[in-house]
Amino acid sequence: MLYGTPALEPADKTVLAEIEDMRQDLKYRLAETHRWDGQLRRQLQARAIQGSNSIEGYRAGVEDIQSIMEGEEPLHTSAAVAKEIAGYQQAMTYIRTLSRAPVFRYDVGLLNALNFMMIGHHRAKTPGVPRPAAIYVRDSTSGAVVYEGPDAELVPALMDELVAWLNEGDREAPSYVRAAMAHFNLVKIHPWRDGNGRMSRALQSLVLGRDQILTPEFCSIEEWLGEQRVTIEYYDVLGAVGRRRFSPHGDTLDWVRFCLRAHHMQAQRVAARLREAGEIWTHLEERVDAEGLNTRCVTALYEAFANRRLLRGRYQADEELSQGQAARDLRDLAARGWLRPYGETKGRYYEAGPRLAELKAEYAERVTPLRDPYRETW
Repeated sequence: MLYGTPALEPADKTVLAEIEDMRQDLKYRLAETHRWDGQLRRQLQARAIQGSNSIEGYRAGVEDIQSIMEGEEPLHTSAAVAKEIAGYQQAMTYIRTLSRAPVFRYDVGLLNALNFMMIGHHRAKTPGVPRPAAIYVRDSTSGAVVYEGPDAELVPALMDELVAWLNEGDREAPSYVRAAMAHFNLVKIHPWRDGNGRMSRALQSLVLGRDQILTPEFCSIEEWLGEQRVTIEYYDVLGAVGRRRFSPHGDTLDWVRFCLRAHHMQAQRVAARLREAGEIWTHLEERVDAEGLNTRCVTALYEAFANRRLLRGRYQADEELSQGQAARDLRDLAARGWLRPYGETKGRYYEAGPRLAELKAEYAERVTPLRDPYRETW
């Protein structure tokens, strides 16, 4: 037996309608190709990976995660954490592919394979294989047990039931609600020895991707969940709704409501970034053109604007340049005060110089606070 999908109340339906409106607006904007789209997608992917892994204590900067995504060595992240990031990124890459697959069905083998992709480097934890014994979730501070999963012998039947539900169950429910319940049921079954939380969040993105909500990087709430204050709320609501032991009864509306709020807040954030990306890119194009620089330099400046750090190799790949061309462009931008170099040879990177830092500070003052949709619907 699984946890049931709740009936929505008027306030939830209002929030859901607003999320849908934002989704349609995003789809309309993304239908037109822009030069900054690739970098924005990469940043969103990296932030989602960062958020989901930080919940489990694996912390890495966005710039290092982007390097790992491209098969490069990160500058500051430990080898152990880099393996966690790489495994998760591999699974999410496959999820993005599955979101567009013309023929698709959920099955237990797929979920086991995704778990193996995520934690395959932990061979002692039997990745991709259902756990053989009891499992307990403990408070990271006190060590006290906060959740006990169902008995191991129940896991195969529960996974079969979950897969059947993913394929056919509650098809009339809104996709955001089904995705939230997929997340909740998988994390409560806790079928593997490790990676259960990350798998559950990834499954939520896959459900939304399969329902053609948006591509996973634009519909994922993992970045939002990874914020420290939200992570605390996340664990609180998981505990309150799911209780201390697997008990698939009772009302799950508070969990769905938590997810709807997260989708609404993250959608506001993504929409703002999309608007800002166009404004910044256009502004940088005008400045670069006025100085007689090659317009390709905007790619480097935008990367340094959106992130803390720019690597020569990434700019070189984005613009399909030779190493010499990329190096000359970046030296020129540094000489003009747009960028500031750090490090030497292979470890060299660039951050915003005084001119770009001034522009970043100007845009930082324009940030509009996100609004909590439920505070306006009660």
